[in-house]
Amino acid sequence: MANVIWTILTILFIFWLIGLVAHIGGSLINILIVLVVIGVIYNLLTGRRAV
Repeated sequence: MANVIWTILTILFIFWLIGLVAHIGGSLINILIVLVVIGVIYNLLTGRRAV
């Protein structure tokens, strides 16, 4: 499941970069980066922990 989350986050980040460089999407670009940051934080907090 963690691999799926990282894949989705990577795709969102790539879309954000494309939108930022190509000036496409307006405020949608900022929403994508916020979603990426929230996803990374969530994944780091709920990821596997060493025993």
